[in-house]
Amino acid sequence: MPELRKDPIIGRWVIIASERGKRPCDFKNIPESQSQAFCPFCNGNEAMTPPEVLAYRHAGTKPNEAGWWVRVVSNKFPALSPDGDVVRTGEGMYDMMNGVGAHEVIIETPDHDASYATYEQSQIEEILWSFRDRMMDLRRDRRFRYILLFKNHGREAGASLEHPHSQLIATPTVPKRVQEEVSGALNYYRFKERCVYCDIVKQELDTESRVVAENDSFVAFEPFASRFPFETWVVPRAHEAHFENIQKHHIMDMAKVMHTVFSRIKEVLNDPPYNFIIHTSPCNEPDLAHYHWHIEIMPKLMKVAGFEWGTGFYINPTPPEQAAAWLRGELADEIPQIPGANIPPKKQAV
Repeated sequence: MPELRKDPIIGRWVIIASERGKRPCDFKNIPESQSQAFCPFCNGNEAMTPPEVLAYRHAGTKPNEAGWWVRVVSNKFPALSPDGDVVRTGEGMYDMMNGVGAHEVIIETPDHDASYATYEQSQIEEILWSFRDRMMDLRRDRRFRYILLFKNHGREAGASLEHPHSQLIATPTVPKRVQEEVSGALNYYRFKERCVYCDIVKQELDTESRVVAENDSFVAFEPFASRFPFETWVVPRAHEAHFENIQKHHIMDMAKVMHTVFSRIKEVLNDPPYNFIIHTSPCNEPDLAHYHWHIEIMPKLMKVAGFEWGTGFYINPTPPEQAAAWLRGELADEIPQIPGANIPPKKQAV
């Protein structure tokens, strides 16, 4: 059973998950020609995963067999376990709790070589619906206080399998990073009686220099204080605290913006590894007037090193205004120059 241990100085919880150490290697030593044969997420290999907890599949097909277009399974090597009640204990001055939670894998497509940059918009919509459906189900479990949805694309971003997939982890406590965001948003709201994210959306649409894409429901932009080159946020225009409350027409608009953003990231940066994270309100919170769900996308172009770890400061050599111009296609003939980043040159047309 995993366990959570609390740092007594800053209040951060750490998951000690020895089961994760039993994972197979990330297939780094398997020749590329053989890697697909080892993929448990490919169509026809359903018996290689735990049983599905959700699947969108064609009529007449059976659970845990081929015929699906989105499939969700429990993680075979979970960071947290769904068994038991949350039990808080102590060891001298230290606080602990057993590692109760949920850890699931959203297999986004049967196509081993697809990605958000190549998906049809309808497929992105289906993936977003699966996110919503699983969050709606898990939030009913009173043991879980937060549900995080995230994607690791590429080995450098932490993906252990190449097949396109996202992950969901439900935790018995609200992560410190989330608490800081919600608390910061609340401080802003108490001072101005407005949601800080709503104000950011308005500011970015008025300024336009950092906007990458927009439609009636969403705006994608490079944040003013970007931590990383080409860090991109996708934020709904209308105020909503919980991602899982998203409506059908918003799903369609969100899929359009995400397809545009990931297509531009792939084109400009030659398909870099990246992480994206859905930041949403804690499960047991009402519809907060001060917090606004959003997505943060972080291409892995540079390594976080000693200064960042030691101070919490980030050094970003690419102004977000310039990154936005690249992603909008206004600097199409130029190659992004990012000191310390490895971006191969674009192929020139013959």
